[in-house]
Amino acid sequence: MNELTINDAQKKVDEWIKTIGVRYFSELTNLGILMEEVGELSRLMVRTYGEQSFKETDKGKEMADEMADVLWVLICLANQTGVNLTDALQKNFEKKNIRDIDRHQNNEKLK
Repeated sequence: MNELTINDAQKKVDEWIKTIGVRYFSELTNLGILMEEVGELSRLMVRTYGEQSFKETDKGKEMADEMADVLWVLICLANQTGVNLTDALQKNFEKKNIRDIDRHQNNEKLK
């Protein structure tokens, strides 16, 4: 499988939505779906790395698939609101590199 850039992913999701998915759900509906997908990922994470035990309905779920679901809906929201995620992520790195240059090195909790 070829590597997929964030920009490519935004284009592919948009193409899929417009051809197979018919149209985007509303932004608020997609926000709700994003919260649902994050909840499903959370459920799997707390059962895999936390103290909760698995239920029958949890079996067969894959972490990568749950993360991809979260990413998919986030990309939908970005497309709907005109956010270029590549630019946004680059700006976020710049912000963090300035704001957090010494912050984590000086955090006693991380040592």
